[in-house]
Amino acid sequence: MGRTISILGSTGSIGETTLRVLRFLKDEYRTYGIACGANLGLLGRQIAEFRPAVVAVASSAAAASDEYGALKRSHPEVEFLDGDAGVAELAGRSVDVLVSAIVGAAGLGPTLAGIGRARRIALANKETLVMAGDIVAARLPGSGTELIPVDSEHSAAFSLLRGLDPGEVARIVLTASGGSLRSLPLEELGSVTPERALAHPTWDMGSKITIDSATLMNKGLEVIEAHHLFAMPYDRIDVLVHPESIVHAMVETNDGALYAHMGVADMAFPVLAALAHPERRRNDFGRLRLEEVGRLTFSAVDGRRYPALALCYAAGRRGGTLPAVLNAANEAAVGAFLGGRLSFTGIVRVVEKAIERAAVVDDPTLEDILAVDREAREFAERTIAGKQ
Repeated sequence: MGRTISILGSTGSIGETTLRVLRFLKDEYRTYGIACGANLGLLGRQIAEFRPAVVAVASSAAAASDEYGALKRSHPEVEFLDGDAGVAELAGRSVDVLVSAIVGAAGLGPTLAGIGRARRIALANKETLVMAGDIVAARLPGSGTELIPVDSEHSAAFSLLRGLDPGEVARIVLTASGGSLRSLPLEELGSVTPERALAHPTWDMGSKITIDSATLMNKGLEVIEAHHLFAMPYDRIDVLVHPESIVHAMVETNDGALYAHMGVADMAFPVLAALAHPERRRNDFGRLRLEEVGRLTFSAVDGRRYPALALCYAAGRRGGTLPAVLNAANEAAVGAFLGGRLSFTGIVRVVEKAIERAAVVDDPTLEDILAVDREAREFAERTIAGKQ
């Protein structure tokens, strides 16, 4: 019957890519469970194709809809779970692989629920480690669960670090495309529309991550994630802007050698790497032709264009609950920008204000982190509304 797999966020970009990889792997995996937010149309097509035993729908509005009722009636063989609690219950069911691909802080609880229940968590939800990296680090040993990164940069660094003694590593370099606005004059950033910011030049991603790419907040969150994944000090994690998105990460060893992981910009590769680890599986997802690329360019991050990156380094170094504050305020601000309630440059200003007023809790519990998350979102919304 193959190994069992559950996919959290199955209707999102990474979830869809995971299902594309499962089509390639054919009979090697049996889809036990899938979870989505509210995209019931796509969910129905996924149920028909992959025949999961369990389905979870996070949105209470979607779960109360006539469309959901019809979907349940048409699939009496499927166990349906509703709401965030239903997603967490699915995540806590025993499987060989749990793909954690829910966007944002909503993925934290389900990912934690999977520790000790899934043999492997393929982690595409960076917020889990941004908000609660120390808690994850404390729970993993002895749990029987291994954590494999799915973000393209962390997957690349993970691959490069295999076989290296930690003492041999001088630094990790994460690359950033620079996002959709990398060539726009600085004075025009304040008037950017969501449609313009969502036009990413190299990656096909969800709307929230695409905006985070444009501010470089996404890369800053990945710096915090890399710190926890690889136990790497912040002063040994660097970021370079690399518009071609061919080099996904680099590792420098103590002797001065710089090793680069290169590949085409398709998330199928890191997903496959996480599912097949430790094998390097031959696949049909394309091959990199450097003679067609022509050239690779790199540049330092311009702090005037991308002030979010410095905020992330500062929050990561301070630790405690401050990264959770940063993440929550950013999620609220990005949502306001996409909804037309905040300017593009206002995103980072809101996050900065939330960080400035935050009372940091050191060595936080999960309850502390969730409380800070709520407070930071409320503060961000008041700030956006002009009440702070």
